[in-house]
Amino acid sequence: MIHRIPLGPLSALIAVFFFAINDAAIKFLSGDYALHQIVLIRSLVGLAILLVVIVPFQGGLSALRTQRLGMHLLRGCCVVFANTTFFLGLAVLPLADAMAVFFVAPLLITALGALLLGETIGPRRQAAVGVGMLGVLVMIRPGADGFNLALLLPLVAAVAYALLHVLTRKIGNTESAATMSIFIQITFILVASTVGLFLGHGRWADSGGEMLQFLLRPWHMPALGDWPVLILIGTSIAFGGFFISQAYRLSEASLLAPLEYAAMPMAVVFGVVLFDEWPSATTWVGITLIIGSGLFVFWREARSPNPGEVQRPGARR
Repeated sequence: MIHRIPLGPLSALIAVFFFAINDAAIKFLSGDYALHQIVLIRSLVGLAILLVVIVPFQGGLSALRTQRLGMHLLRGCCVVFANTTFFLGLAVLPLADAMAVFFVAPLLITALGALLLGETIGPRRQAAVGVGMLGVLVMIRPGADGFNLALLLPLVAAVAYALLHVLTRKIGNTESAATMSIFIQITFILVASTVGLFLGHGRWADSGGEMLQFLLRPWHMPALGDWPVLILIGTSIAFGGFFISQAYRLSEASLLAPLEYAAMPMAVVFGVVLFDEWPSATTWVGITLIIGSGLFVFWREARSPNPGEVQRPGARR
């Protein structure tokens, strides 16, 4: 029956689809534009879509009213930091490698959900978090000859992303998904505009490698043929941001986080088809450990008496 549809998990899966498109499209443009120029255009498009398409069905402009502005700004800073570190790494890493390391985030969400929100995780799920971290170490290989410092960037992004969704769960009883999405896009616009104002001249673009070039490259008018990709990025972040906020409002972090692993096969396909990037054997081992541990957390949650149940506003806590 319709009222029994698990809207939290469904929203998470929809968001994952849009985020996978966003990641591949930004990597596609990373050789031609500065990161924050892409982010500014993306956020302007995303905010316009939110205001025109989503907000009218979420109470109109009243979605902009909030009593928790500080928490919204903190969430915005988390997602800006997560995006910046992840996409800088993505500029020089294979898509599947960056995504695999980043996917320690659902395990971190599970751990932080217990630490900061009081969600219960047993010893088996604690062990699963440890196995997932082992998978990250397998991929990063600290101290080995093949150690790639850039792989630390998606790991740092994962920490910021996990904190973002813990904060989403914390304010989800009083703030709508539309409100949270709008304030995130506003934060992106403010940060990207500031970076463009001070660094958009591109004078220091040649002072480092590919990552610094992506960050410091001079801003310029996008080519006509790139506008469809930029609009696609803005559309994907608008709907992805709305649905992921909706998901973490409605369901527990420990239930939703593993569902985000659905983006991993998408990343592998996009990497092979768009960038001719085939995952290495080490990458597959890391993917197996990280995703396997995350799916175990999901399986344990599904076996609990009330999986994913979240108390609504006014309920005892």
